[in-house]
Amino acid sequence: MKQADSVIAILGIGTAVPDYRLDQADTSQRLAQALSEIPDTARWVKRIFKQCGVETRYTCEPNLLESAEDCRYFSQWSNRVIPSTAERMETYKRESVPLGLSAARKALIDGEVEASDITHLITVSCTGQFLPGLDAVLIQQLGLAVTVNRIPLNFLGCAAGLKAVCLSRQIVSSNPSAKVLIVCVELCTLHIQPSSQREDLFGASFFGDGSSACIVGLTESNHRGIFQLGNEHSILLPDSAEEMVWEVGNYGFDLYLSTNIPKLIGRMIPEQIEHLITGCQKPELWAIHPGGKGIIDTLEEMYELTQEQTQPSRSVLRNYGNMSSATILFVLNEMRQKLINRDSGPANGIALAFGPGLTCEMIQIAYLPSVITQEQLTNEFHV
Repeated sequence: MKQADSVIAILGIGTAVPDYRLDQADTSQRLAQALSEIPDTARWVKRIFKQCGVETRYTCEPNLLESAEDCRYFSQWSNRVIPSTAERMETYKRESVPLGLSAARKALIDGEVEASDITHLITVSCTGQFLPGLDAVLIQQLGLAVTVNRIPLNFLGCAAGLKAVCLSRQIVSSNPSAKVLIVCVELCTLHIQPSSQREDLFGASFFGDGSSACIVGLTESNHRGIFQLGNEHSILLPDSAEEMVWEVGNYGFDLYLSTNIPKLIGRMIPEQIEHLITGCQKPELWAIHPGGKGIIDTLEEMYELTQEQTQPSRSVLRNYGNMSSATILFVLNEMRQKLINRDSGPANGIALAFGPGLTCEMIQIAYLPSVITQEQLTNEFHV
């Protein structure tokens, strides 16, 4: 096939979640019970858990489903010993591997790509580390070539999944024979803090565990229902370094999220989006990383998006919570299934995610029900 008939695209997507399901109402009730000695905080917990847009999420830690007095993560008043960071990292090492393998295998099958064809492996996580790392284990258990170029993206936060997609596009652009496997694994619930501080409880209200994977490479005419990748844009927003902080503590990783983040995004991001889509029509598809309900609300109002346009992001937030770097591929997979189910034609769009810094990663996408010519793609992005 001629190069002009091929496009750089996400060829396949796979997702996986742990076995244990957290019901938001039940979790809120048990956490409020753990905080019963602080009535105002207990009431606030119930309110924020109800309003954050999450109904269910998943965890690798069955202890988080136990009663308040038996849950080691909920409060300093628990009857059990609080897990140390070292213990949480042991759990991460044990639980991250099967999740990553499951998502990767699904992506390979979905993309009709053989493990032996993978030339680059990008592993992404900010919720745990061990060496030899996830990349080494995946090579062994997936049967990848031992010469695969390994690129770990560690401790970059929620935007790292989309950063990996953008990096993969650059790799394939300079090496058309490359096939890049991205595997994101995040076990966010391992870092629930034994604290009554509201900033800790806010983070505990909507983060969940999950893994996602995708294959990026040149596609041929036999692929259907894919996202072509266009221009990307990365920005470190000024004067916002303290708005989202993720540090290693004695009892897991300590997260601080400012309530100002949606307002900052609303003020600073439009200029960056315009920089990316200059000369193009307004995106029809919006794959927004659901870093919180407020972020989706802000972008929906600012760009006058319909409920249908934000549905993939809201659905993922509602059913899985924020799974940090893994989340954006859940959103793209949800969006793709909807487009396939309604037999949609080609549509242009944008994917964007936010992380500590504040960092914003964004990339043009185009849904292709089937591969079309380069001339048609150029028209699709630049009409």
